[in-house]
Amino acid sequence: MNVLVTGSKGFIAKNLIVHLKERKTLNIFEYDKDMELSILETYCKEADFIYHLAGINRTLDDLEFMEGNFGFTADLLDILNKYNKKCPVMISSSIQASLSNPYGKSKKACEDLLISYSIQSRAKAYIYRLPNVFGKWCRPNYNSVIATFCHNIANNLPITVDDPDKVIHLVYIDDVVKELIHLLDTRPVKSEFFHEIGPVYSNTLGQISKLLSTFYEIRRKGMVPDLSDDFTKKLYSTYLSYLPEENFNYDLNMNIDNRGSFTEFIRTLSCGQISVNVTKPGIIKGNHYHHTKVEKFLVVSGSGVIRLKKLNSDHIIEYFVDSNHLQVVDIPVGYTHNIENLGNTDLITIIWCNEVFDPENPDTYYLEV
Repeated sequence: MNVLVTGSKGFIAKNLIVHLKERKTLNIFEYDKDMELSILETYCKEADFIYHLAGINRTLDDLEFMEGNFGFTADLLDILNKYNKKCPVMISSSIQASLSNPYGKSKKACEDLLISYSIQSRAKAYIYRLPNVFGKWCRPNYNSVIATFCHNIANNLPITVDDPDKVIHLVYIDDVVKELIHLLDTRPVKSEFFHEIGPVYSNTLGQISKLLSTFYEIRRKGMVPDLSDDFTKKLYSTYLSYLPEENFNYDLNMNIDNRGSFTEFIRTLSCGQISVNVTKPGIIKGNHYHHTKVEKFLVVSGSGVIRLKKLNSDHIIEYFVDSNHLQVVDIPVGYTHNIENLGNTDLITIIWCNEVFDPENPDTYYLEV
């Protein structure tokens, strides 16, 4: 199948094209405004489906909205008429099409033109009035407050929030792409021209800026946010995509002594922490118990033994562990425990704990196994 994507260098198109190319049965025609119209004509003659994502959403001259949006859409549909093409056409419109501003009027004109074309040619038409779209690869300091906030905060630059109480409506780029690709698989037959993409998230600028600032601060502390909320998860993924490439990495604080080392890897707001424990050959670590804190041990390199003994008991439980057989050992409350390196190389253990370490309340009490 031949798929034409107009506005191929734009935010939505770049994401869509990557997903389309993952389908090896599709041949993608990429057209952008800096290309000759004759190339568009060639692509239209061969296209089996068209994603019309080209358009202008920012200009110094309001007249250019109509020229860039309506004018180019007219050119596209004229070519399809010229060759009697009846392939489906999807068009990205805007929620502003219901408004009377120059941009909204130009998008409404595009919608009306496509509907008229569809009725006359009997080609399927799919119109999406998109709210603000956020996600990776959106240009900052241009037309997206999310992109600008993410870029500035990730680069430790100031942001301006003129109206913290202003509510904006947002859809995530991968949700948009999923819906658009779904058109290829289903070709909806319902008569309506207008289609919707969800979920739509509604948040104030103040809430969003505060959340993004939190992402910046907790990353400096080696923490990750609570990602149980769908919008927070998607915004966090978006935020990380704006990190400067030279700052993808950050150092961890290694607590090193003659026994090995202990390093906190990830701290969370609600799901505890993950640490890396290195034990030198012949060394025993631990010999303590907890009342509320629980742990999971996973040896990923080397070989050793994990011993546990219930308080007020003499019975010792032993689990021999090594990296050739990955096995999790739970450490329940009320069991003193230790880990011993039985090999000739470092014993490396990944440890999950249900709470972030609190030096004021460590819940750790010494007792030999």
